[in-house]
Amino acid sequence: MLSTERVHGEVGRSSSYVSGLACRPLLGETIGEALDRAAKTWPDQLAVVACEQGIRLTYAELRDRADAIARSLMALGLVPGDRIGIWSPNNIEWVLTQFASAKAGLTLVSLNPAYRSAEIEYALRKVGCRAIVCATSHKTSNYLDILASVAPEFETSKSGALRAQALPDLEIVIQIGGPTVATAIPFEDLSTDRFVSGASVADVSIDFDDPTNIQFTSGTTGEPKGATLTHHNIVNNGFFVGEELGLGPGDRVCIPIPFYHCFGMVMGNLACITHGSAMIIPGAAFEPGAVLAAIENESCTALYGVPTMFIALLEHPEFDRFRLSSLRTGIMAGAPCPLAVMQRVVDRLGIGEITIAYGMTETSPASFQTSRVDSLERRVSTVGRVLPHIEVKIVDEEGQVVPRGTSGELCTRGYSVMRGYWGDEQRTAEVIDQKGWMHTGDLATIDDEGYCNIVGRIKDMVIRGGENIFPREIEDFLHTHPDIQDVQVFGVPDVKFGEELCAWVLLRGSRRLEEEDIRDYCRGRIAHYKIPRYVRFVDSFPMTVTGKIQKFVMRERMCEELSLAETKTA
Repeated sequence: MLSTERVHGEVGRSSSYVSGLACRPLLGETIGEALDRAAKTWPDQLAVVACEQGIRLTYAELRDRADAIARSLMALGLVPGDRIGIWSPNNIEWVLTQFASAKAGLTLVSLNPAYRSAEIEYALRKVGCRAIVCATSHKTSNYLDILASVAPEFETSKSGALRAQALPDLEIVIQIGGPTVATAIPFEDLSTDRFVSGASVADVSIDFDDPTNIQFTSGTTGEPKGATLTHHNIVNNGFFVGEELGLGPGDRVCIPIPFYHCFGMVMGNLACITHGSAMIIPGAAFEPGAVLAAIENESCTALYGVPTMFIALLEHPEFDRFRLSSLRTGIMAGAPCPLAVMQRVVDRLGIGEITIAYGMTETSPASFQTSRVDSLERRVSTVGRVLPHIEVKIVDEEGQVVPRGTSGELCTRGYSVMRGYWGDEQRTAEVIDQKGWMHTGDLATIDDEGYCNIVGRIKDMVIRGGENIFPREIEDFLHTHPDIQDVQVFGVPDVKFGEELCAWVLLRGSRRLEEEDIRDYCRGRIAHYKIPRYVRFVDSFPMTVTGKIQKFVMRERMCEELSLAETKTA
């Protein structure tokens, strides 16, 4: 088992600047090279288990499958630098696409399975995807139907030769699962000899500083931004997160969180391959019984999730019948964790070495993580100390580093900072300054021992069950309703999800709508988690004398009306 000692270089202990050092240097390799190294070092070691699909692959088998699919992608005409989308819930195909695209030098575009027509059209157009790997359907989402609603030409196009007015760059649709559609390429064909290419993955020239992944993150200015991450960004972040967990070839990591998030594909998949650990996929989406069964059946040693997932596991009616003694560590992230919940995770799930992590998509994602030996109080009141090779400072409004214990904006610099937002130099320059610091928009403090506490958000972000939601995007969408004159969206406390969305709506003239009319307008057009739970029709919004909207006043009024207790952000 690999291990590392975290050392914290703190220049001027009175100032809120920390840097994380380690006995292990940064890895100078691509994702493909990391997989090749794993296959050479641990060829017969279990690499991935897709429980729902009944598929098990060793590291040698995973490498061979990824190589075969990469060659097929090249045979289809995709070249290094091309973007390939993945729009699917968790499955073996997602993992194979992640590694195959990296080996072919392609940039994988992570697409939220909850996306609907407007969101998928925007994402594919924004980054110019030439190909998309697409699940047939999942739950209420029929992905091929949604794709056809955006690009009607898909229904009559030749397989691999789509020409669509709305999606001018998209040519290739690869289908996961059945029933097979004639205009799409079956995913399983990528592992056969159907596509012949004279090229070898060994011939593909890739630098570890090349982009390998685009993750969409909503912004306060409306439309989502494509955070562009390099091999160097995410291979190293996955590696050092895994180091903090003490991962090794004997570990099996249960990953019920979605792969389209950095939490799943970086802290999960890449942490595993850089340590020879096994990726255990309980199912397509989170289902408490399936997760508990996977832990028992696969003897999982680590478990990832947001607090609501851990709560759901603990409250499962048949919890006591599962054998979970194999668990020792894991990561809880995405939302604050109350001390009582953490105590139950340790006592009932037996995860004595559970850690808390903090970061953002733009920083690959983790910047802070608690230690496996930190006290429970530390693990619920802070997000730990800075990870190796990362710098953090807390600054005031003038950009000056503040004293320890003083609140300010958290800024990050180092290998983990993204290349930038795809095709958007202006918004990139708004968050990454000329000295390389990523301005997170989060308010934080750092104590004398280097522990960080997130105390608030500068940005108007709502975190609902681990999903980052920016109200401006929803406001822009609701403004398309013909009866809505103006709308303000904000978060209110929620026991289950941490926060829920509330919309205050100002209607046009004498128009009349019911709360459910607003939700009906959203359904099928924006992701389900972005639909406001609470809707109030108002005649005006609270504002300052200069006309600035006071969302904190709206939040306070809703808390009073709904008898909601304010929750502390940590």
